[in-house]
Order: sequence, then C-alpha cells, then structure tokens
Amino acid sequence: MEDFLKFRKMITPVIIQILFWVGVAIAIIGAIGMMIYGVASDGQGIMVLVGLVMLVLGPVVVRIYCELLILFFRMNKTLTDIKNGLEKR
Repeated sequence: MEDFLKFRKMITPVIIQILFWVGVAIAIIGAIGMMIYGVASDGQGIMVLVGLVMLVLGPVVVRIYCELLILFFRMNKTLTDIKNGLEKR
C-alpha cells in the first residue's frame, strides 16, 4: 500500500489492458455494424469491404497503440531497477 501511495507502483498498465479490450470490442462492433449497414443499404457494398478490413486491422491497431503506451512504463521500471542496483553498490 505504501508503494501505491508514494507512486512507486503504477496502476496505469492495468488500466491500459482494460482499455485494450474495450477498444477491441468497439472495433469489432463497429466493423460488424458497417457490414450490416453495407448489406442493408443499396449500393453500399464498399461498406462491407471496409467493415471486413476494420474487423481485421482494428484490433491490431488498438494493440499497437496500447503496446506503445505500456512501453513507457516498462522503460520506467527498467530505469528504476538500474537506479536501485547502482544505489546498492
């Protein structure tokens, strides 16, 4: 609890993982919605294709974005470990 109150333990990586799953769900629901709209409307066959592309690339883009965010926290943890190791010498 002390590490949490002194900001030594980060909660943001956990929040980023939650946001990843929310982003994936939004991407999939949006893609399915586009495909349904494309099938239901006349002359909107391109929407089905865009929906399929979004279905595949949407979760990948969300994953890349979340990995970039987590990278900053991993770098911070590594630098903190290096600092603590040097202080023990």
